[in-house]
Amino acid sequence: MRPLSEEAELRLQHGGPPGGRDVLLLDDGGAPAGYARLELGGPGSDDDAEAELVVAPAARGRGTGDALLTRLEELAGDRPLRVWAHGDLPPATALATARGYTRARVLLQMRRPLTDDDLEPGTALPPDVHVAAYRPGRDGPAWLRVNARAFATHPEQGSWTPEDLRLREAEPWFDPAGFLLAWRGDRDAGGTLLGSHWTKVHPPGDAGPDPVGEVYVLGVDPDAQGLGLGRALTDLGLAHLRGRGLDQVLLYVEEDNTAAVRLYEGRGFARYAVDVSWRRVP
Repeated sequence: MRPLSEEAELRLQHGGPPGGRDVLLLDDGGAPAGYARLELGGPGSDDDAEAELVVAPAARGRGTGDALLTRLEELAGDRPLRVWAHGDLPPATALATARGYTRARVLLQMRRPLTDDDLEPGTALPPDVHVAAYRPGRDGPAWLRVNARAFATHPEQGSWTPEDLRLREAEPWFDPAGFLLAWRGDRDAGGTLLGSHWTKVHPPGDAGPDPVGEVYVLGVDPDAQGLGLGRALTDLGLAHLRGRGLDQVLLYVEEDNTAAVRLYEGRGFARYAVDVSWRRVP
């Protein structure tokens, strides 16, 4: 289980939007004992403050998490504070509940094996739709528009900006060949982007001892719902990942998105890990 989300890691490396704060706690010898990332939003924002924190293994059980959380609450002030706990481990639950936090969101990580059967997609594309690999510098605006529509109610995904996309395109794992776009018509002559399946490959040691594929972002424009496009794009992405020799694939989904959870369970995915967002109102 990774100690921080991809978003927190990117903001630690590159900075982030206004209102972000990095909090570092040092031990008596000056070594890092804990780290937290806090997002307060831009000027005038009244949204919940959001944070993640991680404690070094050697500093656990010594009040490090409690001290970090106290500092985060001080910085959040009168705003409600949400804090992500990756792994839903008993110590995190005990710390959160003791301080008056309640579970606000639950994010499931699901996994399943990849086999050679995945090389043959089982769901056909609609007859007037074709899939092509993403082209950096050309397809970004169309993808961002469809992503915003597909995830209009999602608290993070639907608000991605060109900078969010650019940062990920610059990551070592980025591979446009695994970023599959479904078009109706000629994409260079007025064609319409209907949906996409952006896959990712985690290197050894990141999500397990061996490389692991990911259904990174799978989205369909609301106007294209009902065509079976989501299932077809899922199959094509899994075929791509198996074609790269991967034996396992993961994805993330909100626990309360029961329709999506049932869909993925029907495709062989099983629950693997849980992340919890804990919320406290001062």
